[in-house]
Amino acid sequence: MPASLQHLSPVLGDALVRDPDIAATYAVDSSYGASAPENFTVVRARDVADVVAVLQEAQAHGIPVVPQGARTSLTGASCATEGAIVLNVEDLGGVDIDPVEGHARVGPGVVTADVKAAAREAGLFYPPDPASSDSCTIGGNVATNAGGLCCIKYGVTGDYVKSLEVVLAGGERIRTGKRTAKSTAGYDLTGLFVGSEGTLGVVTSALVRLVPAPDPALTALATFDSLDDAVRGVLALRADRHRPCLLEFLDRASIAAIAAIGNFGFPSGCEAALLVQSDRPGHAAQDVERYAAALTEARAVEIAVADTAAEGDLLMKGRRMLNYALEAKGARLAEDACVPVARLGEFIQAGQAISERTGVEITLSGHGGDGNLHPSLFFEHGDVEAWHRAEAALEEVLRACLDLGGTITGEHGVGVQKRRFLEWELGAPEVARQRAVKALFDPSGIMNPGKVFS
Repeated sequence: MPASLQHLSPVLGDALVRDPDIAATYAVDSSYGASAPENFTVVRARDVADVVAVLQEAQAHGIPVVPQGARTSLTGASCATEGAIVLNVEDLGGVDIDPVEGHARVGPGVVTADVKAAAREAGLFYPPDPASSDSCTIGGNVATNAGGLCCIKYGVTGDYVKSLEVVLAGGERIRTGKRTAKSTAGYDLTGLFVGSEGTLGVVTSALVRLVPAPDPALTALATFDSLDDAVRGVLALRADRHRPCLLEFLDRASIAAIAAIGNFGFPSGCEAALLVQSDRPGHAAQDVERYAAALTEARAVEIAVADTAAEGDLLMKGRRMLNYALEAKGARLAEDACVPVARLGEFIQAGQAISERTGVEITLSGHGGDGNLHPSLFFEHGDVEAWHRAEAALEEVLRACLDLGGTITGEHGVGVQKRRFLEWELGAPEVARQRAVKALFDPSGIMNPGKVFS
């Protein structure tokens, strides 16, 4: 523990983690290769006052602070750094729903699935739906502008964040945005903090927008003998007047990985599959019938419509297990890239070509409906040379993505793993402007240093 924090010990009480074995569990997130530094301090904030006290002291003594939630990040954004205070906000909970305004005031430590459940009980709907919604938290969703499975219809986290309460370096508390339906007073600071990955301040509360609850979704699964045909199916459904609420793309290797950990209703032997849903009130069955016709025209080999909600839930459970299924295959770089949907086929072809040329196994699955795939690049655990080959292949994948007008991250964020690629996408002048923005809110550079920017 930094000596400068010793006098805070009575203030923080049991928020200060003194057991080194417990502290070690907060050192890393879900990114591959993350390791704990030798010296760091963990504070599990009990309330906003703890956050303020830590950031006041950190600013006064130049101590780096790593804001942290459930540690589901795949980019290293929430990993401890040498000499830092890891400020965990999982205990900052609470969901307060205003059914008249259609809002929910949510603590950053609330699990996303719990927000969705609370909204459902009030007859409302919180749409953002990361695949890890059963474990990831709202604070992390805000930090990365998380998307998920339903972006094709409903958009991403930032589309639902109305207002934020944030504690800045030095302990100042600010509120961004408004509760009103609209406001044009000043700059959109809410949008600035969404996706900032803890580099500007610590989010202590979010006001999120809720929408009327849709009908229970109807689910269909289409299989294809070629990846090209599956992409053709994606484009066909994108053109539908009533767009699906979910359109997921799975390649052969991903389907096999899911099947290897359990029977979730996915077929074997196909080259690709599309998982599609409609939740349009009063018209879901009609929509799915129309989707089936379009997918048949796109040369789907088989289309199965879930006869019951249980069957649909089983397929969705399998999709949500994909990350764990791929993890079970072995060491990998779990990545995130997004291209314009019209160029999805070209991106998949580029990924296949890179895999064949480099000998690195690359799976390509994800949110096909919005062009956001999650390539996984596999290598032998402990083989440093193979790891480097995978990293070199990743660079090629991301270059291909940018050449197609895409982005190096659709929803996972930059963190540590992609910071060296940021200038590729933004260019040096834009990176310099963004650094200047960070300096305005964090003049001492203590907020999550080494993350996003090199």
